[in-house]
Parts: sequence; structure tokens; C-alpha cells
Amino acid sequence: MMEIATLTMNPTVDVALEVDRVVHTHKMRGRNELHAPGGGGINVARVFVRLGGNARCYYLSGGPMGVALDGLLDLHQLLRTRIPIAGETRISTAVHERESGKEYRFLAEGPTVSETEWQACLDAVGQARCDYLVASGSLPKGVPDDFFARVAAMANKRGIRFVLDSSGPALAQGLAGAGVFLVKPSLGELRAVTGQSLATDEAIASAAAAIVSRGEAENVAVTMGRDGALLATKAGIQRLPALQVPTASAVGAGDSFLAAMVHAFAAGGDVDKAFRFGIAAGAAAVLRPGTDLAAAADIERLHDAMEAEVSARSVGT
Repeated sequence: MMEIATLTMNPTVDVALEVDRVVHTHKMRGRNELHAPGGGGINVARVFVRLGGNARCYYLSGGPMGVALDGLLDLHQLLRTRIPIAGETRISTAVHERESGKEYRFLAEGPTVSETEWQACLDAVGQARCDYLVASGSLPKGVPDDFFARVAAMANKRGIRFVLDSSGPALAQGLAGAGVFLVKPSLGELRAVTGQSLATDEAIASAAAAIVSRGEAENVAVTMGRDGALLATKAGIQRLPALQVPTASAVGAGDSFLAAMVHAFAAGGDVDKAFRFGIAAGAAAVLRPGTDLAAAADIERLHDAMEAEVSARSVGT
């Protein structure tokens, strides 16, 4: 069975609910409340396991919310290695306004992590047994910006493929350390890390290709929401549109995309198949309400439709 490890430095207890209308001051009665373990790497693990693989979650956990996070991970039957911290695990809240169909997302900053704590995390991850190590999400306060570069170096030394999905200085320095197998920035994250507006497909492709040419990452998948995604490799550039599906929630679409790409790679698929599988998973995620993420059946159905279309085009040519 395929096995990966995921690293989540600033996890969350995800809360999702619905209200009729968002108004200030007044109490708003919520319905259909959901609770889930969250944060980039944990979300990736949830989807990866749904697709039939095994994933061990490495994550920081502290305070009463940390206890709740531990319990939620157990409810989801995820293998976990908890690195205890003194600070409080944060809460993320997604509120769906039924009247407008809009979604409001509130995310706390999270705890401050001491050097002893983040060093303990490095030590724990250094013992991970896996073929792929996925580091996803932000770095909490107190953790050095080059933390993911250190993790990448450890992974490469042990022959583990390192996958990165972060933002800001953590992303920039993670790439600067080189040795990344797959990086998945959103368009906004790519703009921030390059300092460029990237207003055209050509500019986006050029920025992604530059990361590959500098040897910072072997594969660069840039997700662009409703505008689809772009993939840069040594072989060139691919651009795929987003699949048109009804939108219930945008929470976790990028994490679902990444989980599916890693799953396809781990199953022996080539980069083209992995990219299409990722597109299917991103679309599958928005079908689900709140923090539910992509369902395996939806991913497979959407991917099969994409593969059939690719086959039909091949026959046509």
C-alpha cells in the first residue's frame, strides 16, 4: 500500500456552519455544524487516505484545542505523530451564508513555537518512513523561515521525495534550499514569492518555468481557482481549465488537488496523469460543503471523464 508522511506546522480545528444571513452585532444561529482536523498537511492526508493510501500525520499540538485536534484525527482514523507544544492550537471557522451563497472564512494566527519545540519536530520528521513527505501550510511564529528547506535537505538525504505547499518567506526559502520534487503554489502565492503581477498566462508560465530551470523544484503546479491550473516541468508547460461543477465550498480545494497529485505519483503515474488527477480532485472538493474535502468517488468520476475526453481528442487527431 502507498505510504506518505505529511507535516503540518500550524494545524487547526476546523469548524464549518451555515447561517441565513451574516449581520453585525446580532446573534446568528448556525446550522449543520461540522468539526474536522485541519491544516494543509492534515487535509492532504485525509484525501490521500480516502484514495486508498496510508498517511502518517506529523503535527504540532497544544492546549485544550490541541486535545480536540488529537481526538478529531483519531475519529478520522489517521496515523499520527504529535509534537507537543506549550501554545494553543488554533481554530479556523468557515461560515456559509445561505442567502448570498458566499463563504466567510476566519483563521486565527496560531501559537508561538519555541526553538526546542520546532527542533523536536525536525527530529521526529527525520525518522519518518515514507516515499513522499508533504509539508503543507504556514509556519507558526517562532519557526525560522528556512524550516522547510531543512526538512527538504533531510528528506533528500534519505531518498524521500519532498513536496511543498506553503506561502511567503517559508515558500521562498523552502524553494531556495532546492531539492523539492513538487511545489504547489496558488497564483497569489506565486505572485507574492516572485514579486511580479503575473497578469498573463505567459508571465505565469515563465515564473513557474524559472523555478524549474533554477533547480528549485522538479514540478511546479500553480493552482488558479476557477481559471484552472498550470504545470511546469523540464518537458515544458501544461495549462488545463478548471472543471465546471457546482460550488458548495472552496475550503481545501488546493489540499485535495495536491493529495491527488501525490497519490497518482505514488501509484506510478506519470506527471500528466498526476496533473489531471489533481484537477479532478480540486473540482471534487468544491462539490462538498464546509471542510469535507474531496470524496474519492467524485475524484474518480471527474478524472474518468477527463481521461475519456483526452482519449477522444487523441482518436480525433
